[in-house]
Parts: sequence; C-alpha cells; structure tokens
Amino acid sequence: MADYKATAQGILAHIGGAENVVNMSHCATRLRLNLRDASLADDEAVQNVEGVVNVINKAGQYQILIGTEVPHVYDEFETLVKGSEKSDLDESDSQGGSVISKVFAAISGIFAPLLPALAGSGILRGLLILSVQLGLIAENSGTYTILYAASMAVFYFLPVLLAFSSARRFGASPYISALIGAALLHPDFIALMGDTGNGAMSSFFGIPVVLMNYNSTVVPIILAIWAYSYLYKWLDKHIPETLKLVLVPLISLAIMVPLTVIVIGPIGVYSGEWIARIVNYLIERSGLLTGVLIGGGWSVLVSFGIHWAVNPIMINNISQVGYDYICPLTFACNFAVIGTAFGVWLKAKDKNLKNFAMTGVVTIALSAIIEPTLFGMLVKNKKLFLAQIIAGAVGGAYLGLMKVVTNAFVFGSVTTFPAFIESSANVINGIIGLGIATLVGAVLGFIFTDREDKLA
Repeated sequence: MADYKATAQGILAHIGGAENVVNMSHCATRLRLNLRDASLADDEAVQNVEGVVNVINKAGQYQILIGTEVPHVYDEFETLVKGSEKSDLDESDSQGGSVISKVFAAISGIFAPLLPALAGSGILRGLLILSVQLGLIAENSGTYTILYAASMAVFYFLPVLLAFSSARRFGASPYISALIGAALLHPDFIALMGDTGNGAMSSFFGIPVVLMNYNSTVVPIILAIWAYSYLYKWLDKHIPETLKLVLVPLISLAIMVPLTVIVIGPIGVYSGEWIARIVNYLIERSGLLTGVLIGGGWSVLVSFGIHWAVNPIMINNISQVGYDYICPLTFACNFAVIGTAFGVWLKAKDKNLKNFAMTGVVTIALSAIIEPTLFGMLVKNKKLFLAQIIAGAVGGAYLGLMKVVTNAFVFGSVTTFPAFIESSANVINGIIGLGIATLVGAVLGFIFTDREDKLA
C-alpha cells in the first residue's frame, strides 16, 4: 500500500517548505502548487520522491504528476502545510507569474474539485439516453425522471458548486458564496422572468435589472465570487470579531446578490454565450482544421498543464446547448495515445517497456488518464510523441469533419463513450473517428519503435 504521507513529506521537503506554498489544488492526476519562489524547488529531488511520476513547471504552476492517487497525496500535503506554523494560505499572494498563467492556475483550482461530479453525471446521462433508445426505460416514467434529475443536477446547480470552489480559490467564504449562487436559482427569482426568458426586465429600488436564467451557467458566478473576494477580505479586516458572525454574511448577501443580478450576471451570461458561439462557429466553418489542431495538439496542452483553459468552454457549451464539438476531439488524442502504446507493445522486446505500454493502454481505456504514458514513454521518445500527435490529428480531422459531438463533459476512454449517444450517426462516426486515431497510432507506434528500445 502506498505511503501517501511519505510522498507528501518528500515533496514538501524539496519545494522550500510550507512557507513557500502560496496556493495548492489538484486535478485528476497532478498536485498543482503556486510557489512564492520557484527557484527553491529542486525538480530532480521532487521527481525522485516515491510516488511522483514527473514535474512540470508551466503556466504559473509547479505541477507534480502523481496519477489517480493524487487526492490521497493532496489530503496529506494539505495537512502538512496547514498544520505548520503557516496556519493558512495567502490566496491573494502570487509568485509573480503572468496574468495568463494566473488565469490558468485559477481555472484549474476552480474546476478540479468538480471533475468527479461532472464525469459521473455525464456518463449517467449517456446511459440514460441509451436506455431510452433501447426501450428499457420510458421517457415519461418516474424512473426516467429520477435518473434524469440525478444526471442533470450538477449542471443545473453549477453556479452553487462553482461558487463554493471559486471561493476557496479566491479566499472568500465558501458558504456565503454558495448562497450567492443559490439566490440566482431561487424559484421566485426565476419566476420574475415569466415566459419572456433572458432579457426580461425588472427593477431593484428603481434600478433597471436585466433578468437572466443562471442555471447551468459558468462565467457569471466565477466573476461574481472573484469580485466578492475583495469585499469579503475588506469586511473580515474591518469588522470587529464579535460582530462578524452577523454582519459579514448580512452585508455580503445584501451587496453581492443585487450587484450580481444587476451588473456582473448579465455581463457573464453574454460573454459566456459569445465565447460558445465563436468556438462553435469556427468548428462549423472548418471542422476539419479544428479537428486537426485540437486532436493533434491536445497532448501538447496536457503536457504543459494548460488544457484547463479549454475545459470551461466545453462545460459551458454542454450546460447551455446540450452538446459540445471540442470534447470528442480530446477523445481522439486519448485514443491516439492508446494506439501508439499498443504499437509499442507489439514491437518492443524489452519486458519492462512492453508491460509499461500495455499498462498505459488499459489505464487510458478505463480511466482516460494519459499523463503516466505521456510522460513515462512518449515525451521521452520524440518519434513516439510525434506518432500520437499525427494519429490524434487524423482522428480529430474525421470527427471535426463529421461534426461529432458529446452530450456531456467527460474524459476520453472506453467507459465514457456513452457521452456520444446523441444519434445513431453520431455514435457511428464517433466510433470511426476514434478507430482511425487508434489504428494510425498503433501503426506509427509500431513503425517508430525499435525492437531493442528499452524503458528509459
């Protein structure tokens, strides 16, 4: 059994200690840290810690690749950091990265905790659609309604969940932030729109209010909690301790809910809609080129840890229009890695390399986690890295050309394939596109592997 505490202690010892940690979060496979002084971190020593696969210092974050066991390491790491003399993290501090790197870091910190809920809900929704199409569940039955509610709750209440995780990232009260998000979904507030929908008008003490439907939205609540974090820190600093219990939540709700519905919310809704429209327009105009770029380039984004900048666009598309064109292209990348690893397994003679390649095939097929294979084998061999890029680009080109979509935000694997269940043509083209990516990857992986190659 892995010693997660020892791994956490080893990492902390080689990154400058707890006092050098400004912020910490984790995604599906990586411990993501913001360090005050990145020069204090010894990359080689960290990488030699048992349980660590690789170290990537990109996009304003010190990223430590661990694998699917990262939540356990994170729990131990958080205890060590917050249990030290440095009792809490200064969320407002920064290690001096660029604005773009800080945005990437914030996005990963906000969305990473929601990944299990999003992925599980997406798969359940796909299976429910399949069950209806096969006649196993009637669409007007209680069974369907209960399972539909279970699969869609994460999207409907996304503002509440994002408010909570955004607050933890920006240094505001998570529970008051969740209330701000919940106020936007209150039935009485939604009822103000009547049958008019977005754009209906109301007023707040004479101030015009453009009403919006905030369920399933992403951008408005993140902007609102970012703004609220400044108000919360000011209140926490200036209100006497004996009055904080009442005055901080009172003033927070009284100011932030009206401010959100009057100013921040409409800006967020319209900006989110325009981002989705622009992305979908580009795909509609040139699905082939988009498929090549994303299918082939996704592994490059993953290797730098900046793919999180694209994930919110996919989530926003699915929550707003019910489908997304980008997500299938990320599947092409994952299946290209599967194919390339399989080609290596077929060609290589070294037992360790063969075992590592097949472990990658199985791991990605079941869990969609490509980082161990990517960093452990492909990045170290430029020909194999190029092989999976080409395979992903070819598979992505077909998926983009055929306008294949997914109806849920999931990571690409065999187990998440139900997300393609939108129509029979969509499923068939999805299978063909991913089959192409896998086959091309396997052929190129076989060609670019020497029989005498060994696991580095």
